[in-house]
Order: sequence, then structure tokens, then C-alpha cells
Amino acid sequence: MSEPITVEATIGRNGRVWVKRVKLKNEWQVVEQGRQWHDEAGRHVLIRVPGGRVQEILLSTISLRWELRPRRTPPQII
Repeated sequence: MSEPITVEATIGRNGRVWVKRVKLKNEWQVVEQGRQWHDEAGRHVLIRVPGGRVQEILLSTISLRWELRPRRTPPQII
């Protein structure tokens, strides 16, 4: 389940997002930004938080609010 998150970002006219920082556990953290894409749920953006952990955030089309998406377990190669 997604949880609401506070994000400081710039959004271009074409919908492209540039995330500057996010508020996690009541602390602002500067992030690095990875790829982004848009689908029916909204604008998805991959960010790397301090410590190297990659997270996915979503600007929801329905609520127009940012959400921190749950981590997906990558498929295992056997």
C-alpha cells in the first residue's frame, strides 16, 4: 500500500518532474533522481535516498498527491 509523502519538485509544461528533496520520517532529504514514466496511475519517479536505497514515488492522477510506493521484490533468477 502506498503512503503519502511530501516532495519538493519542479514540474515542466510537458509533465516531466525534477525532484529536489523528499520528507522522510520528518526530515528533508536531498535525493538523486532516476528514470520516470507516466501511466494511468500518474507520474512515477525513481529516487535514490541517502544511503543508496532506491525508492519509487508517484504523483497520483486521481488525488494529485505524492505517494511513496511499496518496494517490489525483484524476480529471482534460478
